[in-house]
Amino acid sequence: MQACQRRQSSVWRHWATMSCSALLASLGVFEPLFTVVGILTVGRILLQALWAVGNGLRAHFWSRLWRKRLVEDYGRWAVVTGSTDGIGKEYAKELAKRGMNVVFVSRTLDKLKKVSAEIAQEFGVETEIVQADFSDGRPIYENIAKHLQDKEIGVLVNNVGVLLPQPMPFGDASDKDLWAHVNVNVASVPAMTKLVLPGMLRRGRGAIVNVSSLSNICPVPLIGIYAATKAFVDYFSRSLEHEYRGSGITVQTVMPGYVSTNMTSYSDLVHKPGVFIPNASTFAASTAHTLGYARRTTGYWVHGIQAHLLENFMNSELCMYIMYHWHMMQIRSVKKNQD
Repeated sequence: MQACQRRQSSVWRHWATMSCSALLASLGVFEPLFTVVGILTVGRILLQALWAVGNGLRAHFWSRLWRKRLVEDYGRWAVVTGSTDGIGKEYAKELAKRGMNVVFVSRTLDKLKKVSAEIAQEFGVETEIVQADFSDGRPIYENIAKHLQDKEIGVLVNNVGVLLPQPMPFGDASDKDLWAHVNVNVASVPAMTKLVLPGMLRRGRGAIVNVSSLSNICPVPLIGIYAATKAFVDYFSRSLEHEYRGSGITVQTVMPGYVSTNMTSYSDLVHKPGVFIPNASTFAASTAHTLGYARRTTGYWVHGIQAHLLENFMNSELCMYIMYHWHMMQIRSVKKNQD
């Protein structure tokens, strides 16, 4: 019995060896094909990397050597939404520094007056304020339109945005949070664009800067509504850019990662300034240089590296898995600080 089993085992090993040898021999026929596929794959990765590096150098280095003349290239006035704090305020400063008059559109009147006066005095430009709460939706735009009449709007920065107080399951978000995301993050972008686009088209020049987010690259659990609204901004902005190529109008999508502003103040994990998390001033100075040099950019070189890795080397399932656990870590951090 044992001898029979040994004989069967020997036969099985011999058959397996012969099968493997035959398989390897047959695969050898495809060796040139595998070589070509390997070369093409490596070549594609290298070309993507070189393209990304080239775009990065153009946006973040070349743009600093040959700065755009914003008034001459686009127009005399800029409109910045969400402009009393954070990125909006600092971006308005960058525009004023380059000689543009600024219309500030934001919610809080006292802050509007203070920031407007501060920038007018510091840079010697004209400023105007428009009090508007974008979470109120459609009714606010008639008043904004009156303030923009007869102004040569050269640059529109659709910056206003909201984020949940901290990462949380969608079911825990309030109705107010839900509609604020829709009215502020989504509706404001096409609505403001609609106000300034006709004038830009008549003059054949202008720039529209739409602030999206790095979170638009994949669905992001626990801030899913925010990521989804920023994906809308990205898609709308890219479509608009394609529609108006050759018209003299520049449309730019800006997709920042974490920036140290009031929106990220809920946790030091995403608020403490550093190389990966610039403050608003550093970010605005960096992204303002890219206007006219990049159609779609993160605005900041470190965030650009992050975007390249996310878009080229990570599928959405892995991205969601990582971001879910990253946001759970933030939730635990917030709870720990509250205890």
